[in-house]
Amino acid sequence: MATRTVAFRIAANPPPRLDKALSRDVPASAALSRTRLARLIASGAVAVDGTPVTDAKARVDEGAEVEIALEPAEESHIGPEAIALDVVFEDDALIVVNKPAGMVVHPAPGTPSGTLVNALLAHCGADLSGVGGVRRPGIVHRIDKDTSGLLVVAKTDAAHHGLAAQFAAHAAERRYVALCHGVPDASDPRLRGLPGVAFEPGNVLCVTTQLARHRTDRQRQAVLFQGGRRAVTRVRVTEAFGTPPAVALIACWLETGRTHQIRVHMAHAGHGLIGDPVYGGQRRVPKKALDPEALAAVEGFPRQALHAAVLGFAHPLTGEMLRFEAPLPPDMGALVAALRGQPG
Repeated sequence: MATRTVAFRIAANPPPRLDKALSRDVPASAALSRTRLARLIASGAVAVDGTPVTDAKARVDEGAEVEIALEPAEESHIGPEAIALDVVFEDDALIVVNKPAGMVVHPAPGTPSGTLVNALLAHCGADLSGVGGVRRPGIVHRIDKDTSGLLVVAKTDAAHHGLAAQFAAHAAERRYVALCHGVPDASDPRLRGLPGVAFEPGNVLCVTTQLARHRTDRQRQAVLFQGGRRAVTRVRVTEAFGTPPAVALIACWLETGRTHQIRVHMAHAGHGLIGDPVYGGQRRVPKKALDPEALAAVEGFPRQALHAAVLGFAHPLTGEMLRFEAPLPPDMGALVAALRGQPG
């Protein structure tokens, strides 16, 4: 594949730095992020009035002619692996998959293979036109290894650019189904006095805090009220189980999308997720609240009971609104069935 050239002129009142001017004026159809533009400048791929410029801080004048040379996408260093995928939707721009619990999204030092990216490289093959100059799937958002459910992944630079903008603006719809300890309720005086916790009409629990890495355990996130990044989670109880109620089936939706957000916020509210090994704490379901079969199902559940059930967004190229739903995976379905099978 030959080198492609993107050519345009700098518009009026350009920012003082080349990288910022390019970011403002580069055609949207080129789908070049600020990070990609910075790399292209440094590599000598950007010419201003016919002269290559490698200094991102260089000044650029109104009307200057810019040419950016885009080399064919490089092959990814990550290897394709023939791993079965549950594909919910796919076209030339993107793919939506229902990720099983236990699968990591992207290779990391502790998980170099067997990931969703490995599987997508094999599944999509030549359909990947390149994201960020590399022939790879564009990961726009992630869900934890042991969380199941829906993910959208870009197959092109343009799709990645458009999807990333929606997720950054919190415009995508993401709804989760989970099972938690206890039953969050507005009548609970403990919750009414808890910092960052409020109830909205319809008995909707709203948790608003800052989140950041834990100071001593880098694998965890911690609730803060100064510093960190703003995080907002809303929760509605859809079903309660036990006598007295000891477990709740909840619907959760995100205003923001931070690492471990639902898990951390539910733990902060004192209603950690069933099976969560990191944030679930030492809380146990009272033995007399559930029958033995249901209690055994809850106590033996091997992961956080969390499923990304709904995903909605505008198609990044056509603007069409897309919305997908994924049913509960078998393990969570069996847990809910055991809870529903209780006497009374």
